[in-house]
Amino acid sequence: MKLKTLSILIFGVLPAIALAAGDHAGGHGMDGHKMMPGGHDMSAMEKTAPASMTGKPGDPAKVDRTIEVTMDDAMRFTPDKISVKAGETVRFFVRNSGKISHEMVIGSLDELKAHADMMRKMPGMEHAEPNMITLKAGQRGGIVWQFDKSGTVDFACLIPGHMEAGMMGKVMVE
Repeated sequence: MKLKTLSILIFGVLPAIALAAGDHAGGHGMDGHKMMPGGHDMSAMEKTAPASMTGKPGDPAKVDRTIEVTMDDAMRFTPDKISVKAGETVRFFVRNSGKISHEMVIGSLDELKAHADMMRKMPGMEHAEPNMITLKAGQRGGIVWQFDKSGTVDFACLIPGHMEAGMMGKVMVE
């Protein structure tokens, strides 16, 4: 019985507490941390995993264009549909015009849904990964992302209830 309790503590509770604690600077505290469906950290698998369908962090010195995105308390992104060219590196200049916190997270719909589920379980969690930005009311910030494959890439606010209220958008990569 003691071994089972210890196993649950080591493999179940402690990792969840560590993730929820973050680094008190607004993130999980894991630079380069990438989430896969089911909440698995893929940073250790990064070297062997195929390139993401959503793209990769872009080089800020090689930005092709800047796109302004506004988040608001109506649970909307403006614009919520964006067109880019495959290979293009985009700086998203993101502004929270609302009175509550919002975030922009770039990923596949499956990744976003899985991470939103995790956020419901740990609602105080914020992000510090290159495909995510969390902004308090009135704040501005940015994401630099390279869209390397044609297709559709999603983005959403994963603060509990926001994505469910429609705070989502799409990037069409041509």
